[in-house]
Amino acid sequence: GDSGALCSVRQLMKQFYNDTYSDRTGELIGTFPLTLLWSLTVSMFPFGGFIGSLLVGPLVNYFGRKGTLLFNNIFSIVPAIFMGCSKIAKAFELIIISRFLVGICAGVSSNVVPMYLGELAPKNLRGALGVVPQLFITIGILVAQLFGLRSVLANEEGWPVLLALTGVPAVLQVLLLPFFPESPRYLLIQKKNEDAARKALRRLRGWDDVGQEVEEIRREDEAERAQGFISVRKLFRLKSLRWQLISIIVLMAGQQLSGVNAIYYYADGIYSDAGVKANDVQYVTAGTGAVNVVMTFCTVLVVELWGRKLLLLLGFSTCVLACTVLTVALALQDTAPWLPYVSIACVIIYVIGHALGPSPIPALLITEIFLQSSRPAAFMVGGSVHWLSNFTVGLIFPFIQVGLGPYSFIIFAIICLLTVIYTFLIIPETKSKTFIEINQIFANLNKVPGVHPEKEELKTFPSAPEKQQ
Repeated sequence: GDSGALCSVRQLMKQFYNDTYSDRTGELIGTFPLTLLWSLTVSMFPFGGFIGSLLVGPLVNYFGRKGTLLFNNIFSIVPAIFMGCSKIAKAFELIIISRFLVGICAGVSSNVVPMYLGELAPKNLRGALGVVPQLFITIGILVAQLFGLRSVLANEEGWPVLLALTGVPAVLQVLLLPFFPESPRYLLIQKKNEDAARKALRRLRGWDDVGQEVEEIRREDEAERAQGFISVRKLFRLKSLRWQLISIIVLMAGQQLSGVNAIYYYADGIYSDAGVKANDVQYVTAGTGAVNVVMTFCTVLVVELWGRKLLLLLGFSTCVLACTVLTVALALQDTAPWLPYVSIACVIIYVIGHALGPSPIPALLITEIFLQSSRPAAFMVGGSVHWLSNFTVGLIFPFIQVGLGPYSFIIFAIICLLTVIYTFLIIPETKSKTFIEINQIFANLNKVPGVHPEKEELKTFPSAPEKQQ
């Protein structure tokens, strides 16, 4: 919940930058350099996220999934200490460096956590478990909003503590994660260690007979072996992964360019215009955060029931509607006294829509539509698109806002609409299917033969599980 924490302490930190600068040089900092420093502080986080995404492939293949998550905590604990000390040290550079490091941490974990959970999960729970990281992200944002209330930590003394809190989850992870097993798929396919994989599966499932699942992973391994390890360069060249790759890029870009950060950025202004008292805006914002948590929790419950595709269509369509109505409401704001309340409703409906599909589903789909050998590279591409889009929106939105005013949300409505159309036409439903079956659907889309044509016994494989049920 890093961006959540920053919003609430914006003024305090700008003041700190100002004081530090005048302590050093004896003069006040100009408006432009201050805005620039602040933009740097904000955008260092997604930039770090982008770098983190590029590290994912090498890290997960070297340290394993669990090992990478443990190693990654360095990038959370060190900056937390830096940020906590920044005020005492009178160095705003520490904050900017920390934002970059925390960004790397977020970039790695936002890709490795869904990969790890997706590989651990039995296929009938893969979706629910895959959405759980997003649930914890929304809880993190809410906690940051609560700690960021002026009465709690968003004050003169408290803000360095607020920024340092990002280290707390990392410390917990260092203490708890060692007790969790490594991904069985990683152990069997990359490490070729079947005993370890069986042991991990037994611990995860809580029963001894894991033969069928080991068999499934081994089949996935055979289907893959012809491909070898797939680098990002190779990923862009392979015809057999073309639509998977396009889908991930479209969904990740759609998720970030749909305006979710802009809505949060704009929300305070919308609430104020609706007559919410200046001091109460922070509580409405925290309320929106709570709605986000509740809706993401609902997604965890329904993702195995309704499926991924429906949630994406529902979520993005809701965002189209909310952005369109919001544009009208903002444009006509002064003509009727009740219109500002329509704007508030739109913000909340938008948040609900985004929490249903666009936020949680794309990362889950990367795990599902790529097999083991291409998964790290796919997460690197998806992660890079995610963070670069995030970075771009953060950088460009303030200018769009000045240029277009309320009409800026039309751009987001169009992006969401295009994503809806793409999802409807291309994305297959993946719930309760094995990774091989999903691969087969895309093989048909890519007009390539599926799992090795030369192996007859594998041809019938995708239809085999139905007979057993």
